[in-house]
Order: sequence, then C-alpha cells, then structure tokens
Amino acid sequence: MNLKVFFPRPGKECRAPVLKAQPFLVVREELGLPFKVMLGLIPLIAILILWYLLTRGRAEARIISPLILPSPAEVIRSFKSLWFEAELSRSIAASTGRVIVGFCIGALLAVPVSILMGSFTKVKLLLEPATVFLAYLPIPALVPLTMSVFGIGELQKSMFLALAFFIYLVPLCFKAVEEVDNVYLQTAYTLGAKRWDIIRRVLIPVSLPQIVHAMRLGFGVGWTYIILAEMIAAERGLGQIIIIAQRRGPREHIYLTLIVIVLIAYLTDKLWEKLYNALFIYKRIR
Repeated sequence: MNLKVFFPRPGKECRAPVLKAQPFLVVREELGLPFKVMLGLIPLIAILILWYLLTRGRAEARIISPLILPSPAEVIRSFKSLWFEAELSRSIAASTGRVIVGFCIGALLAVPVSILMGSFTKVKLLLEPATVFLAYLPIPALVPLTMSVFGIGELQKSMFLALAFFIYLVPLCFKAVEEVDNVYLQTAYTLGAKRWDIIRRVLIPVSLPQIVHAMRLGFGVGWTYIILAEMIAAERGLGQIIIIAQRRGPREHIYLTLIVIVLIAYLTDKLWEKLYNALFIYKRIR
C-alpha cells in the first residue's frame, strides 16, 4: 500500500480554518425547549427581584409604601384570607360563568354578521360604518349604557361582556372571510356552485381556522373586561374582590386576584390551543 504525505507548497502557510462567532440574535432562530424556558423565566425573575427590593424592610423604611405595593411575602400570606373570607373559589366560578355566557352571546352574533359582511359587498357597505363606530367606542362607556338598558343585575353584566366580545370579534372574523383567495371562489363557480354553496362550502371552511383563532384571542381579552363588568352590584366575582380590596383592603388581595385572573386566562388559552390543534390538524402539521 502506498502512503502519500502531503506537504504545503513552499511559500504558503498552513492555516487552520477560521470559525466565525455566531451573533447572539439570529433571525428566526430555532431554540431548544430548555433555552426557551430559561429565556421566558428571566423577565419574571427580574420583576420578582425588583418587587422584593422595592418592598423589603419595615413599612416606614420601604421605597414604596405597603399601602400601595405589599411585599411578595405579604401577598402570599394573604391567600388564606382571600380563599376563605373573600370566597375566591366561588368568585372564580361566578366570573367564569359570566365570561362564558357573554362570549357565547357575542360570538353567536359576531360570527354570522362577519360572514355576511365578508361574503356580500352590499352587506359590508351597509354595516361597515356601524362596526367602525363601535370599534372606536371606549369599552368602559358601555357600562353606563348597559346599566340604563338592562339594569344592574346579572343580565347587565352578561350583555356588557357580549357587546365587548361582539365589538372585538367582528373586525377579526370579517377579515378572515374577506381574505379568502378568489381562486377558491372561481374554482367553485366553474364547478357549478351556487351562491349559498360558495358561502357554506368555500368561504366558511377556508376562513374557519382564522375565525376560531379570533375567538381564542377574544375569549382571552374578555378576562380584561371582567373587572368593569363586576364593578357595580356584583354579589361575587373576581372584579368585585378587587373593588372591595381597593376600597377597604387588604391591598394584598388586589395583586393576588390579578395573578389568579392571569393564570385562568393562560389556562383557558391553552385549552383553546388544544381545540384549535384538534380541529385543524393540517395546520399543525404544516
């Protein structure tokens, strides 16, 4: 067997390949799960450390008064009174029921209206000015409006949330229907489809993933309206706990209830995500 040894040519240096340092920020970089979790925890840990530094020590020596911002330990210790005295579990059930009822009413009105607007130009021109007006209407302004029409009972709270959901969902669902490519419509017409066949078999199926996604976003936004819905004459509810804690204390209940609202919204969003993945498997595969 012949062994050949290769030597560099005279006058040329043998250099090792230069490894370029990869920048820290890469466009659309694929990262592993541990690194994703670590990056997600950094802001939360930073907030907790800042919170601790601002509220440590005796009340009179703190940077921020405990009447404004209690310490993390004080907030955690108040959970017992929040659970038993403020009846947190019953308030969660009451608020969840109101959000679900309001969402169902709002979605049942918004989705058909959006489909009609996205399908027929005349319906779009007829309803678009009203939907634009509602889109710029401040949501808190709906509280006195619904009180004057529906009173101050449970009906008012459900209808306030229904209107808020309706205002939020209509533009998103309408956009989902309107953005369906005309190629689908032309193909259906070529195959002999009629007007309602186009809506039932083309526009709705193609736009349905985006409509469900809009409903998922809207349900999450509904938890931001619950405090407004429960401001007045609410026997129970997470918003009612916050209002009472703001007026009479303890202030710790405000922050604990906000954390509970965020956790509930996060969990319900995950349920929506599972529903979306189950209904539209091809989207997940793609």
